Amino acid sequence: MTNPNASLEGSILTPKGWVKGRVVLDGPIVKAVEGRALSEGVRPEAPYIVPGFIDLHVHGGGGSDWMSGEAGIRTFIRYHSSQGTTAIAPTSAAGPVTAIEDALAAIARIASNRGPGEAVVVGAHLEGPFLNPKRPGAMDVSLLREGDAELAARWARRYRIAVATVAPEISGGRGVIEALSKAGCRVQIGHSVATPEEVGRAFEWGCCGFTHLFNAMTGLEHRAPGIATYALAKGEYAEMICDMIHVDPLVVLAARRAIPRLYAITDASAAGLPDGEFEWGGRKVIKKGGRITLMNGSTLAGSAITMLDAFRNLVQLGLGLEEVVEMTSTRQADYLGRQDFGRIEPGARAGLVRLGKTLELEGVWIEGESVATSAAQPEPAPAS
Repeated sequence: MTNPNASLEGSILTPKGWVKGRVVLDGPIVKAVEGRALSEGVRPEAPYIVPGFIDLHVHGGGGSDWMSGEAGIRTFIRYHSSQGTTAIAPTSAAGPVTAIEDALAAIARIASNRGPGEAVVVGAHLEGPFLNPKRPGAMDVSLLREGDAELAARWARRYRIAVATVAPEISGGRGVIEALSKAGCRVQIGHSVATPEEVGRAFEWGCCGFTHLFNAMTGLEHRAPGIATYALAKGEYAEMICDMIHVDPLVVLAARRAIPRLYAITDASAAGLPDGEFEWGGRKVIKKGGRITLMNGSTLAGSAITMLDAFRNLVQLGLGLEEVVEMTSTRQADYLGRQDFGRIEPGARAGLVRLGKTLELEGVWIEGESVATSAAQPEPAPAS
């Protein structure tokens, strides 16, 4: 697909700073960045060319979700791609083993055979079933399981799992963490009530991050520190839902100050849909404005945002464009050990976004392909 109004010229954010000029592509690779480097303190002018967004936690969007089969997963990938996400980890949730395996197999096929207009699939994010029923979030408690190292190892061998969420304190949790970590997965703590001591041991076993920080985990209590406290005190990487609904904006700023490589995710479920009732992962949910909940109206069930919305929300909080790019692209790539993503420099993969003066989306490139942007872009979620 092409976008006749797209251009690769503008203020380009490179690892060495801003360059006023153009990006030269050689197929799916950045060949060169040509132009004049901006002096320190000189602010860039729109249009802005920045690394494409990377979403490592996203369940659905555009009317499809992780349980929609290969065609449905491709649909929600294309929806997020049309909003500037150029690399993605489609994310599962609690479900029957057969449903999880079907989704993982579909994601692996998509990763090996990217279609037109689709973000690069870096692998799946396995969120569940090895979670604590005391912190299920919007997941069906009956579908959560004790740790099963053999099952986890089999999944890691058969499928392409980039990220996995595990509650380390559950029975068998250590075995699952070690099996997935050994296979190269980035294992995160989430949906958990682990004590700080258990969190520390989990990092010794192979954990390296935190899933949707503050949500579905023990929090910040000055005499009873929980998982979120541990992350603020000792964490290097953590993901955070940046819809400004799951986490208050002031808390986002606090986490950003404390965790050096905090990065944004969407945790999207019904992004791009009008208000109403929908089915997500086999559960009925209600979308009302920016909030998506279970039918009880109180339990949050994913978000309604895209990474473009997350980008704008972080800018609205007062963060500079350079830091926001770190939080929406570069740190995700670094977390996965992918130096070819999340940056614009010779030799990197050509995943780029062009933004206008008011951060309107003007162009998306994935593997050098100009991708049509969505005709109707969702409004950013409120930042307060």
